[in-house]
Amino acid sequence: MRVKRGVTTHAKHKKVLKAAKGMQHNRRRSFRMAKQAVTRALQYSYRDRRNKKRDLRSLWITRINAAARENGTTYAKLINGMKAKNIALDRKVLADLAVNSPEAFAEVVKKAVK
Repeated sequence: MRVKRGVTTHAKHKKVLKAAKGMQHNRRRSFRMAKQAVTRALQYSYRDRRNKKRDLRSLWITRINAAARENGTTYAKLINGMKAKNIALDRKVLADLAVNSPEAFAEVVKKAVK
């Protein structure tokens, strides 16, 4: 007796088409196009979850550098001074201080650089 696979195939197609919801044109309707689009979208999402970390670190460094220059030093000198004085604040926290409470950031700069 042969095995009919209509139910399985229908379920797989439905799963892919559901993932393609929100896409345009045939990517939403055609299984073949939807499968390609969903595969590519998953590749991009995997890659960009890693790139997001890189981008955020770059943003934090830019913000810290701008705030450090307002306080009369540079990013490199600030980080070097913090390491020398054992001030353990990561870049995310430093950037948050620089944006939301500049007076606290100025205190950190004073302790680290001088």
